[in-house]
This record gives sequence, C-alpha cells and structure tokens, in this order.
Amino acid sequence: MRRPPGRGRALWVLAVLGVGTVLYLARQAFVPIALAALFALILSSTVEWLHRHRIPRALSAVVILSVLLGALGTAGNALLTPAQHWLSSAPRVLQTIERRIRPAEGIVKRLQAVTAQAGSLAKAPAAAAAPAPAAPIFDAALLTATGATLTSAAACVILTIFLLSGGPPMLARMAASMSANLPAAHALRVIEAIRRELGRYYGTIALINLGLGVATGLAMLGLGLPNPVLWGALAALLNFVPYVGSATTLAVLTIVAFISFEELTRVLSVTGSYLALATLEGQVVQPLLVGRRLELNPILVFLAVWFAGWFWGVAGIVIAIPALVALKVAAEHGRDSGALLAFLGPVESKSLEAVRGRLGRVRERAARSGEVPHPAASRTAQGE
Repeated sequence: MRRPPGRGRALWVLAVLGVGTVLYLARQAFVPIALAALFALILSSTVEWLHRHRIPRALSAVVILSVLLGALGTAGNALLTPAQHWLSSAPRVLQTIERRIRPAEGIVKRLQAVTAQAGSLAKAPAAAAAPAPAAPIFDAALLTATGATLTSAAACVILTIFLLSGGPPMLARMAASMSANLPAAHALRVIEAIRRELGRYYGTIALINLGLGVATGLAMLGLGLPNPVLWGALAALLNFVPYVGSATTLAVLTIVAFISFEELTRVLSVTGSYLALATLEGQVVQPLLVGRRLELNPILVFLAVWFAGWFWGVAGIVIAIPALVALKVAAEHGRDSGALLAFLGPVESKSLEAVRGRLGRVRERAARSGEVPHPAASRTAQGE
C-alpha cells in the first residue's frame, strides 16, 4: 500500500519539531559540542600544517588552544579596567543624558512620573519581605550560573582537543569502514571541503576584523574619544556577527560620543567615521579578500542570527553564520542543489540566474511538447 504524500511531509515536520525541542531543552549539553565542532573545523588547517612539520596533532591542538586562550585572557585583562570604569560611571552617564535631553521636558517629566510610580509600587512589597535571605539566593544563583558556564567551557575545550587530535585519520577510518557506501564517502568529501573553506573564511575574516578594530581605535583616538582601545576591540569583536555587530558598535559609539562631547559636530564625526569604515570594510575589503562565492543572503543572515540568538543565546549567534557557510559549501558539492544555492546566495548571485535559466528551459520544453501552451502560441490562437 502506497503511503499518501501528505503523510510523509507531516512526519518530516514532526521529526524536525522533535529534534528542535530536544536541542532547545538540552542546550546546555549540545552547545559545547556544537562550539567544539566549529572551533575544530576552523583550527584544523593550522593543526595539519604543524603536523606536516612533524609536530603531533595532540601537541599542536594543546599549543594552539593555549595560545588563543592566553591571548584572550590578556586582552580581556587589559580591557577590564576601562570597561569597569564605564560600568561604574553609569549613574553619571544617565545624568549626562538627562541633561542633554532636558529641552524635551515633556518626555523627561513623563519618564520621571513612570519611575516614581514604579518606585512606589516596589516599596510596598519590600517592607513586608525579609531582606536577609535575598543575598544568599542571588549568590547561589550567580554561583550556579558561573559553575555551569565554566563546566561548559571546559567541556568545549577538551572536546576541541580530541577533535583536533583525530584529524583526517579519523575521517579516513570512517571512509575505510564505509568503502562500499558511495553517499557516505561523498559526505566525507563534503566535510573535508567544509573544514577547508571554514578555516580559510574565518582566517580571512579575523584579519579583516583586526584591521577594522585598529582603524576604529585610531579614528577614535584622533577624534578625542576616551578609551579608544576599548572601542577598537569592541568593533573588531562584534564585527564577527554580520550586520547586527556593526549596528551595535555604531549605537555604542554614538552614545559614548554623545556623553563625552558637547558639540554636535564631534558626535557626528564619531558616528560618520565608524560608518565610513564599516561601509568600506563590508562593501570593498571583504568582497575583495573573501570573494563572492561565499556571500550569503543578507535577509537570511539577519534571520539566522536572530533566531539562533533566541534559540541558543550568544552561542547560537556565534554558530549561526558558520552553519550557513557550511550549508552553502555542502550545497555547492551537491548534485541538484541549485535552488538551495540560489536561496542562500545574494539576490544578484549566479545561482539564482542559473535557476531562472533552468526554469525557462523547462518551460520552453513543456511548450514545445504541448503540455503548456507557449505564450506566443496562445496569443496567436486568441487573435484567430
């Protein structure tokens, strides 16, 4: 008995929903695995280069991760002091913002009224509640969250070392055990292509973001903005998230300039300088160095970042773009994946033009075979 086509689609929908539910509920277990796989794919090219120079893969993996973690720790320690300064000066910053927007007295008065009402509502339960047990509860929650984060980070590092230590021999053993399965061998070739392309892509993106961070820091230094090193590091780090990262950096720099400078022209100069640098990086430097082949649909990138951030938080934002790049590389190695490439690529991509051309040829063949009347023939028939 043949299964109805609608039933198969319903089963696929249920399977996707089930997998998504498991990934969401067990994200604390799956996030370290996904991040470790991503880091292993990105760093495997460097590990293989060191292995060709007779350095064991395990030692290379440990050295590379130690260097990266040490560099991140040093950079974080250097940026901790200015970041704490800005966080501790939050009341002064709010007062400065209130003073700057004082001409709009109506808006300020409404905000003060809402704040006073919220304060009066918050005071009533505070008097009845006992304040003593509040601190231990907060401390326990903070310690639990910190412990979970450290555990996930340690699991991610250990799993990354194991994946890097395995390297291509792990894939070779898998291929040897499945030598008669051609689809499995093809899948292994696709994995190797994804590993190579992701390493090349993120190596280039890291250099581009480093250059953007240096240029942003120098520009903020020239414009007299306080803590230019902090803003340069922020620009370099957030630029790993396309569109959303640069928009966040632009908003932060505008607020800091609005607080730091009295003249509106200096505020606009800070905003305009970063906007010019980000535009130059996104429209000229990145297409020139990365190439058009791995470009993605901007709308799809934004939706992927937004949904992944809701689904897995910061880890989801980190994984979203590599997942799209890996999907596009896999589609490039597929047989009938022109529609998927057109969906993933930008609007003016060659894949979309190829799909349109293929649809046009199918329509012409159908018209010649008499299945679908050709537009010219239909107009002739109507004229008669």
